[in-house]
Amino acid sequence: MQKTNYGALTTLITVFFFWGFIAAGNSIFIPFCKNYFHLDQFQSQLIDFAFYLAYYVGALFLFIYSFIGNKDLVGKWGYKKSIVYGLLFSALGAAAMIVAVEGNTFYGMLIGLFIVALGFSLQQTSAQPFAISLGDPATGSTRVNLGGGINSLGTTIGPLVIALALFGSASAVCDKEITNLPLGKVITLYVFVGLLFIGAAALFGFSKKVPSGVTEDEQEKSPKALYAMLLITALLIIAFIPVFMSYKGEAMQKIAEIQSTFSAESARLSDLECDLKGKTTESASAIISEMNSIKEKTQSQNLAIAELKKPLEDTRLMWLLIALGVVVVGLPVCNQMASKNKQGWGAMQFPQLVLGMLAIFVYVGVEVAIGSNLGELLKQGEFGSYRASEVAPFIAMYWGSLMIGRWTGAVAAFTMPDSRKRILKIVAPLLAFIIVMSLTALAGHNVAPLKWYIICVIIQMAVAYFSNDKPARTLLYFSLMGVIAMVVGLMSSGTIAIYAFLSGGLACSIMWPSIFTLSVAGLGRYTTQGSAFLIMMILGGGIIPPIQGKLADIIGIHQSFIIAVVCFAYLGFFAWIVKSILRKQDIDYESDATVSGH
Repeated sequence: MQKTNYGALTTLITVFFFWGFIAAGNSIFIPFCKNYFHLDQFQSQLIDFAFYLAYYVGALFLFIYSFIGNKDLVGKWGYKKSIVYGLLFSALGAAAMIVAVEGNTFYGMLIGLFIVALGFSLQQTSAQPFAISLGDPATGSTRVNLGGGINSLGTTIGPLVIALALFGSASAVCDKEITNLPLGKVITLYVFVGLLFIGAAALFGFSKKVPSGVTEDEQEKSPKALYAMLLITALLIIAFIPVFMSYKGEAMQKIAEIQSTFSAESARLSDLECDLKGKTTESASAIISEMNSIKEKTQSQNLAIAELKKPLEDTRLMWLLIALGVVVVGLPVCNQMASKNKQGWGAMQFPQLVLGMLAIFVYVGVEVAIGSNLGELLKQGEFGSYRASEVAPFIAMYWGSLMIGRWTGAVAAFTMPDSRKRILKIVAPLLAFIIVMSLTALAGHNVAPLKWYIICVIIQMAVAYFSNDKPARTLLYFSLMGVIAMVVGLMSSGTIAIYAFLSGGLACSIMWPSIFTLSVAGLGRYTTQGSAFLIMMILGGGIIPPIQGKLADIIGIHQSFIIAVVCFAYLGFFAWIVKSILRKQDIDYESDATVSGH
């Protein structure tokens, strides 16, 4: 049995931190930018769209290069250099972000995040198979889980730091105040982030513990797979063009004209909401009375806007669903064609990879969608009427939930007696929960509404115990947990619903390594190509959240979480069917003979 290279693994997992820090920080950027730049829910989701689109573009470029040069670029550079180059490219994105903030332009910020994520794409394409290769392939998911635990530390810290940078303090800031906030601290933040990228590149590049990971194997041409992915890309572009163009049509001009007629009333209403803070009951009563009067005046205008928006929203949702259908239908069709003639299809000839590509697409989509739409959900009356500046502790707990689960899964990556592992699987998630709560409290936020979330953590611990570190079993059990949590959230409100939706993070926590391990199993020389295809499917984080955002504009933010139910259901299906697919190829990661922790 191949021993784990712990020295290299320790250095490798440092890069996992940055992916989580920036990605989770987007959950704070979204409600902030929605108010600061006066965006609707779909437009605010363009932050995620730009970020996760970059993963698709970066991985597609690597595939095209390998086709033209007949050699895998990551294999040519080696895993080590590829990660270093990716970190330096992300540093360039941080510099672009600084320029965009200086210009106070939303679309410039999207470009900056896109460049940062392009670097992440190269890092992820290299880091995932690298982690699996540093030990026994059967236990590769445990090493990816360990990296995921560090990644989740970044997802926990990210929202708190980003919130502090944007709002300047942990105290509540109303929506009117947000529009007048300076962005100077964001520049400081990204100067710091850029320097961290450069520092991590130096650490990784000069480390003697990390092997080069160079592979000189020539790549078999995969023209059919390339043409299929280019066709899917073209169809996605065609689907998104009408969505973006709809924001420049005649209907939008009429909406803008109507909105301008009561902008003064809206501004006054925001001022009154700010004035309401800290007022006595008597003085607050007068303010509330005036607020109600203004709301009555603007009701007719809002109805007129809603009437104009409805056909637009329906059209946008239709095209977004078409984009989703391109991926969901296109990939299985490709695999079906490959099953008849494998020549030219490369890694796409393997059904576990194609179904795994869909699983990664759905997994990243649901993980990001819950976190990105959670802020808007918490603003609703039945969920506490929280302001954009008050959602940070809930966002931190959501992403912290991923850390809680991953720390549990990471225990299996270490060689130790089973009795000690059982103890650590109890201690690790509880410690992670305490860390999340402590960091949130140290940031000046009220953690009292989150104290009973410990019950959800205990449930997650039980699910992890019965999963027994088997990738397919783990994925199935946690998918079922996700479905149940989302259904409970949809059927309730208040604290119970909030806890249920936060538990989506617990359900997602250790899905990625399970999906990745099962998807690349048995690919052999196509492993790196398959890894690139899987990273490409991080695109799900750019498509599914906007779909939920658009659905929220139509049926309401609470009901829109039905999207999450569907996503978790597919992940359960993948977990169920992939076992039989791998067994037909004489691959079994689920038997009791499989030993973890090496």
